[in-house]
Amino acid sequence: MKFAGWYGVVVGVLIVVQWATFLATGAVPELQTAPWSIGFHLAAELILALTLAAGGLGVLRSRAWGRTVLLAGLGMAIYSEIASPGYFAQQGNWLPVGMFAVLLVGAAAGIRMLGAKEAE
Repeated sequence: MKFAGWYGVVVGVLIVVQWATFLATGAVPELQTAPWSIGFHLAAELILALTLAAGGLGVLRSRAWGRTVLLAGLGMAIYSEIASPGYFAQQGNWLPVGMFAVLLVGAAAGIRMLGAKEAE
């Protein structure tokens, strides 16, 4: 369970840091070319990050709601980790694609661990 909790906290925080860095450095040209699309995407990413971090903290602190919130966040993460690499693959940028693959395995492992806890 600790792995799943830490995965949620670390990945949730890193998503916020990543987007803050991209926005601060002007690395999001879609703000000019597709503001509605990127706006909704950023909202989804923020909700994902907050859900992962809150659920992870809840699990690490043994809160009754933590498992449910973290499972929801991990489900959102799996969707994002499957959909998001397409942007980078289209550009031929394979390092982020590999990163998303590793994150996908981590999210799946977290769900497996939380599911195993339920079976006990």
